[in-house]
Amino acid sequence: MLGEQWPTFTPVADHALLVSFGNVITDDTSAAVISLDRALADSSPPGMAECVPAFVNLLIDFDPLLTDHTQIRGHVERLLRGTFRGQTVGQLREVAVCYEEDFAPDLAAVARSAGLSIDEVIDCHLQAGYEVRMYGFAPGYAYMSGVPRAIQVPRKPSAVRDIPAGSVLIAGPQCLVTTLTMPTGWSIIGRSPTRILTHDERAPFLFDVGDRVRFRRIDRVQYETRSLTARHG
Repeated sequence: MLGEQWPTFTPVADHALLVSFGNVITDDTSAAVISLDRALADSSPPGMAECVPAFVNLLIDFDPLLTDHTQIRGHVERLLRGTFRGQTVGQLREVAVCYEEDFAPDLAAVARSAGLSIDEVIDCHLQAGYEVRMYGFAPGYAYMSGVPRAIQVPRKPSAVRDIPAGSVLIAGPQCLVTTLTMPTGWSIIGRSPTRILTHDERAPFLFDVGDRVRFRRIDRVQYETRSLTARHG
């Protein structure tokens, strides 16, 4: 349960309100954020421009010529008094991943750190269920919770440059699939041909916040075939 002191409301400049449900990442706080995000999508206050959900809070951006912090807060509080905090279940998405050695340069290091074989690390990653908690850092970077404790490893001391798009990364309890060639300090354990950027203006990313994700193992031939299809699709 969320504590009685939550949520809190923090004005951000003259055009946004930050609604926070806690200061620690938990399933309850994430569920509250996702539920409020969906409730605002179904019942938007006048003047609202967009909502940006994160791990423990949600930023509501609005047009200050049409509304203000007090009116937005009042609308949110009315939603909070409703029943929107019921269990939210997102869609189940499947992401293909290839664990070949050149696609997974950190897989062996993760195995050593965990005291497991490489196959055991792969099995742990495949058997887990993941949930998209937020987007950030770069377009389509969906931060997912759910990495099993047995294979949780910290971030590297420094980032590695030029990591290819499609790399499957883990750090602590989080996992993501990169969409651009970018630096990262996370551990690279595979690569996916699954297209995360959809090129659809109405739904630009494969996932919505709150969606559940399962990874499915493919071999190199399947990876190359799916990559070719994605490039020409």
